[in-house]
Amino acid sequence: MLIKRLSAAGLLAVSALACVAPSASAQSHYSSRVYLGAHGGIDLSRVTFTPGVSQSFLLGGNAGLNFRYIEEKHFGFIVEANWEQRGWKEDFEDLPYSYSRTVNYIQIPFLAHIYFGNRGKFFINAGPSISFVLSESTSANFDYNNVGNISDLDSHITYQYALPVHQKVDYGISGGIGGEFSINPHNSLYLDARFYYGLANILKSGRTEPVRGSNGMTISLSLGYWFRLK
Repeated sequence: MLIKRLSAAGLLAVSALACVAPSASAQSHYSSRVYLGAHGGIDLSRVTFTPGVSQSFLLGGNAGLNFRYIEEKHFGFIVEANWEQRGWKEDFEDLPYSYSRTVNYIQIPFLAHIYFGNRGKFFINAGPSISFVLSESTSANFDYNNVGNISDLDSHITYQYALPVHQKVDYGISGGIGGEFSINPHNSLYLDARFYYGLANILKSGRTEPVRGSNGMTISLSLGYWFRLK
């Protein structure tokens, strides 16, 4: 009787191992990967003002260092430390004036990274980011501190000209798509197209202020490089 019980227990153990072994093999099949990288490119930015201001996109630059960790096949996360130029450029239509504001930021995005493919990959990145103002500069061909003396601008919204950047810490949401090509098992190049929308008001805003809203948004295009550490 005892021998029969031991035999039955042995059969159960063997069956359990047979079921667990494929699962354990599948889980250990993919090992985590760690990458360091760098990128650079261009930014096209503007600000959503309330009341609205007629604008075109401001051209700026971006550059940064990247860290990527992939725990499972098709999924990982990315952390970046970026320098970015954002702001806005006003559209005066037929008037002979120009005005633009450039704000330099250090941006730190935290992105979920989803990819498909092997040597050639398609990926989607999305997540929150936080940015810190480094400096700002204004370019104009008129005295924007005394616009009351310029009759041509009577019908143009001018409340934003002399206001400095009030929010020194910006936060928002980033999302984008791109492609990656592996040169060899440890080196790859990628192209990333990304959209950012800021949730904080850049200028001092509120019901009692001339600016009720001033949210920045940016379209970025960058070329980058990954080096696999592990």
